[in-house]
Amino acid sequence: MQDSELILKPDGSVYHLGILPEDIGNTVITVGDPDRVKSVSKHFDSIDVQKQNREFVIHTGVYKNKRITCMSTGMGTDNIDIVLNELDALVNVDFKTRKVKKLHTALDIIRIGTSGSIHKNINVGDVLVTDISIGLEGLMNWYPRVNQSDRTKQWEDKLAEAILPVNVCVSEGNPELRSRFSRYTTGVTLTTAGFYAPQSRHIRIKPEIDLMERLASIEIDGQSITNIEMETAGIYGLAHLLGHRALSINLILANRISGEFADQPEALMEDTIKQCLDLLCN
Repeated sequence: MQDSELILKPDGSVYHLGILPEDIGNTVITVGDPDRVKSVSKHFDSIDVQKQNREFVIHTGVYKNKRITCMSTGMGTDNIDIVLNELDALVNVDFKTRKVKKLHTALDIIRIGTSGSIHKNINVGDVLVTDISIGLEGLMNWYPRVNQSDRTKQWEDKLAEAILPVNVCVSEGNPELRSRFSRYTTGVTLTTAGFYAPQSRHIRIKPEIDLMERLASIEIDGQSITNIEMETAGIYGLAHLLGHRALSINLILANRISGEFADQPEALMEDTIKQCLDLLCN
């Protein structure tokens, strides 16, 4: 790999994340907000790595005998593109020879993030695990197709009928990781390219397309679209292609149907983090 493809800093760390291969555990928790990293790592029994480069804050430590990395990604799948590719390079590329290692390492990548419900039965304060992700933001259009199951193909065909203005990419969460979080409701998560018009919000500019109206009637085998956020589809799609296991945990802070927003979001997130750490490590 040429220097311009796999960019390393003088200390040997990967360019954007600013960390070395030995700085991460095989279990990686991603959060959007850099300040949320310490909200996760404060529960660790010990911390041996604390680094930051740009919006990427990385803490690695041990919780209940499991080595875990928590890192911030910032918002959007443009950042996820950087994070997933560089995480994979850290474990599957030899930085000295610049060649792919013969033995593949699979990471467990768990997103703990916030989301808005577009389903009447998914309430503010609920925690939802993404079973199926739907990407409207376009990242995966630049990569080879993710191997499709019958379920994902059904969703793509159904969404095409909604006459959406973008190509849709559908992928699934890892079933083994999903089984660890079986106490939570599972759902179908929509990943968009922005927070306002792409999610049918407006302050002074009304969206050209009413996404909520077009998606309201879509249902397959009793499943309908449950929530909207900005990272999950990129994580799921790239994890599939790179051979990692991924799952997205969504704390619902808003209900778009009722117009409600959580009045104590930080307390809800604190409870979610503690629950997720225990479920992940048990």
